[in-house]
Parts: sequence; C-alpha cells; structure tokens
Amino acid sequence: MQHNKGRLEIPENVASILKTAGAIGDGLDFKVFAVGGFVRDLLLGIENLDIDIVAEGNGLKFAKELADALGSPFITHEQFGTAVIENDVKVDVATARSEFYKSPADYPSVRFGTIKEDLKRRDFTINAIAASLNAEAFAEMLDLFNGRKDLKKGIIRVLHDKSFIDDPTRIFRAVRFEQRYNFKIDDHTEKLIKHAVSAGMLGRLKKQRIEKEMALISAERMASSMLIRLEGLTGRNNVAYRQGK
Repeated sequence: MQHNKGRLEIPENVASILKTAGAIGDGLDFKVFAVGGFVRDLLLGIENLDIDIVAEGNGLKFAKELADALGSPFITHEQFGTAVIENDVKVDVATARSEFYKSPADYPSVRFGTIKEDLKRRDFTINAIAASLNAEAFAEMLDLFNGRKDLKKGIIRVLHDKSFIDDPTRIFRAVRFEQRYNFKIDDHTEKLIKHAVSAGMLGRLKKQRIEKEMALISAERMASSMLIRLEGLTGRNNVAYRQGK
C-alpha cells in the first residue's frame, strides 16, 4: 500500500490499545487502521479519547478478539459490521466499506471493501486520513486526499462534487468543523453547499437526521456562531425552523 509518508505520533495513554489492535490484526491477517476524528485531532494536537478503528476483514471477529484481549465489554451491530468496545477510552470498530447512494439524501447501501474505498466514502479530506496499526507499519499514515495539507491550511473540503447531494447532513458537519477549529470552508465546497440547498436537498432529509445534527451543534462550545453560519449558507427557513420529513 502506498502511504502518503509521515508517521502519526501516538500518545502513551492509547498506544498500548492501538498496538494490541495491530497485533490482533496481524494474527487474523487483517490490515487495521485508526481513522477519522481520532487521527484528525491528534494531528491538530487535540486529545481525543474516542478511537475509530477500521479493519480490512471481518470487523466483528476483530472486535471480539480485541475486546477479549482488553478485558472489556463490547456491543455489536451485526447488520453494519460494527462494534463498540468500552475501555478507559471508547473504541469504535468498523469493517472497511464502500457506499452507494440509490437516491439523494437517503441512507447509503453498503458493501464491505478496502481501506481506500472506506476513506473515499468519507465527508471531508481532514477526516479521510488513516494510520496503520499493524506492526510492520505502525503509525504510518495513509492520506489519499491531502487531508494533512488541508489541516495545516485550515480548510474544510469535500472529496467529490456530489457529496452534499448524496448526504446533505454533511452541510451541518462542514459548518460544525469550520467553526469548532476556526477553519474555512473552501470556496468550491461552499458553492456545492449552496447548490445542494437550492436543489432542495435539505427538504429531503428525514426529521430525525436534522434533529441529530442540530443536537450535535447545540453541544458545541461555538454553537451560536455555527447557527449563524448555517443560516447564512442555507437560509432561515431551511434548518432550525423547518420540521423535516
């Protein structure tokens, strides 16, 4: 696998868990990776004790072995190939997957796949960076979309032009990350947001999906600035004031 060079600095308080995960991956002949917000925040120098691990292989089998090794309880969601392990930190385990959207704003159809396919399906470049946990390449990063460059520049950028059509909840997340980190949604991504809004994509979301995103915003320290920015991008009647489907 081609890594976009660089090694993630793993904090001591989680290194043993991640090395255990890598050893179990080696034993099962699975490639396993830390991904998403955990990697993003470490690169930003922010502590994040919510670890996301993706396995190329049977994620549930991997999660059971990891939970046993850690002596921790775990909960599985078999239909999604995911599990949650409650240790001193929370470990979410998923099977690497690709996604296909049969219709805009709907839930995706999923099939298990490779780490490259898994990163490709993610929302923004800054959330599409992985770090290998297998012993031979421990902490080596896979950065297919130059997410680290965008982290350094403070940019929120989608991975493809249909991103907000496929999943309009990404509009809420773009604003949340932008305001939380004092970043900027890049110009092209902002145009894509406005196109999705004008195409009526927010109106196709189910009510509970909007409520979930609004609850996440409400829990943020910068909630008020997020709501102002969201209203500026989407219009007063699209978000906080609408009832959803």
